[in-house]
Amino acid sequence: MSKPVSDATPPILIGRLKKRASFLRVRKGNAWRAGALVLQARRRDGGQGVQEDAARFGFTATRRLGPAVIRNRARRRLKETVRLIASAHAKPGYDYVVIARHGALTRSFAQLQRDLRAALDHIHKDRSARPDAKARTRG
Repeated sequence: MSKPVSDATPPILIGRLKKRASFLRVRKGNAWRAGALVLQARRRDGGQGVQEDAARFGFTATRRLGPAVIRNRARRRLKETVRLIASAHAKPGYDYVVIARHGALTRSFAQLQRDLRAALDHIHKDRSARPDAKARTRG
């Protein structure tokens, strides 16, 4: 028997940001704060030697979060959240930086997933679909 044909889009490839220059470039893009994390995103310019059909993620946790053990735990939780959520909500050709906040340690895993999903949806919200403030009429 053959497998049924699915009309769902294939999951996108997920890559990693590892160089400081990449993190700094993404910092100049859009950002959104959700309960346990801050998501920064920027569309990649062509010709950087990476696959255009991949979304790349970088993770960071500042020292204000706590000692290395705590920061690493927060990053591991965020990495797993991205692994589960990103293929459905991230866009290819974008670079993302996920910054851990204190909630990354205390929130439930389901809440972390909701936070990331909301941040990705907000970052990619179609800005042209919003009504212009000057175009509104009073009724």
